[in-house]
Order: sequence, then structure tokens, then C-alpha cells
Amino acid sequence: MSNWITTTDESKKRWETNADFWDGRMGEHSNRFHREIIRPSTEALLEINEGEVILDIACGNGNFSKRLVDLGGRVTAFDYSVNLIENAKKRCASYLDKITFKVIDATNYNQLIELGHECFDKAVANMALMDIADINPLLNAVYELLKSNGIFVFSVMHPCFQNPKMRKIVETEDLGERVETRSAVQIFNYITPQCYEGNGIVGQPVPQLYYHRPLSELLEQSFRAGFVVTGIKEPVFNTDKIEWNEVPPALIIRLQKN
Repeated sequence: MSNWITTTDESKKRWETNADFWDGRMGEHSNRFHREIIRPSTEALLEINEGEVILDIACGNGNFSKRLVDLGGRVTAFDYSVNLIENAKKRCASYLDKITFKVIDATNYNQLIELGHECFDKAVANMALMDIADINPLLNAVYELLKSNGIFVFSVMHPCFQNPKMRKIVETEDLGERVETRSAVQIFNYITPQCYEGNGIVGQPVPQLYYHRPLSELLEQSFRAGFVVTGIKEPVFNTDKIEWNEVPPALIIRLQKN
């Protein structure tokens, strides 16, 4: 099982440094990647109903927390970055009657479980598990925090296609009547879990720490916590002008409390 818990403090430090930059880039409605790839599939798998109590894990600047409220939910949202939570409170100032923001470390089971046994209908983690050094405490805690048959939807960079040392390739082939250009990815590391540096947004002040886990490990840890898989989506961009129109850049999974 992959566990880089000793890097948590360094990861947090880097997110504190990047917080304002990310807040500015994600803004009120997130970037195109989140708007077109992450949000539609996540919302479809969550199926929020009016009045449901939702846990927003690693909420960043809180713009999706607001979206959850707009969909009918009452939200508790947390992140381990104090700076991100302060930005979230500012961005969500008019929503604070329906969103409670907290500073919690997702690797700390005791902090998580204090949120309340079986208090939540659903939980969501948008593009966060690959930023968390040890996901075992989180999965175990979320299972306890959810009500019977509760739902947990998480999205990650697709571990099969977005992994350490991955290269993007553009190939051009002369077919006589036409010249065809294809985009592809070249994979070097997949099966071995590892911690590595990367930039989620070009130009961010410092690289963040990523934690690559193959699909088998993501699912095995979920199963050990007690969850079953009830939905999977691999969204792509619906245009031929972007390389990720056939190779899904993200994986979104719906888990259910068994």
C-alpha cells in the first residue's frame, strides 16, 4: 500500500504558497478542465437531492461548494490549507448560512471522524486524492461519516494515462490524399506507486506533490474500507482541437457504502 505520510507537511506548505495563485485561476467557476471534464460527470454521479448534507473534501477555494448548495445541498467543506479556506470563505460569503468551512487534514482519521458518525448523505473529492499522501484514513473515515447507502464520488487524474513521466505526442502521417495528425500519450510509469513533483497549473509559484496510485490500488483501498463501485466515468473533451478527445484525462468513480 502506498503511503507517503511523512511528506504531508511539505505538501501542505506548498499548497499554502500556491493558494492565492490557484484561487485567482480557478475563480468563481473553475477552469475549463473542471467545467467541461470534472463537474458534469461528478454532478451526474452525485445526483444531489434537495436538502441533502454533503461533505466537500479538499474543497480548495470553495467554488464547487457553492455549486453543491445551488444544487440543493447543505455543505461542510474542508481543506488542510488555511489560505485556501480563507479564500473560500471570502468567495462564498453569501453562502455561509449553508456552507461550513473547516481546516482539516485529510490524512488525519481523528480529525475527520469528529465531523460526525453517519452525518452525511454524500461526499465528494474533486481532483484531490492524487494530492493526498495517504488516502487510507480518508476512505475509512468517509465510510463512517456517510449514512447507510451513502455515496462518495471522487475524481483523479486518470492513473492509466496521466502518470509520472508521461509524454504528450503529436504524430503526422502522410496518407497520400491527406495528411493526418494524431495526438497520443507515451507511458513510462504506471504500476509502481510513487510520489513526484508536478504543476497543476502552468506558472504556479511552486510545484505541488503528486501521489500516483494505479487503478488497482485505488479500488483495493476503497474495497477494504467497505465501499462498492456503482459508477465510473471517463470524460473527454468534445472537440478535435484538443488532444484529450480520445484519451480521458480524468477518472471519476462513484463509491457506495455497502
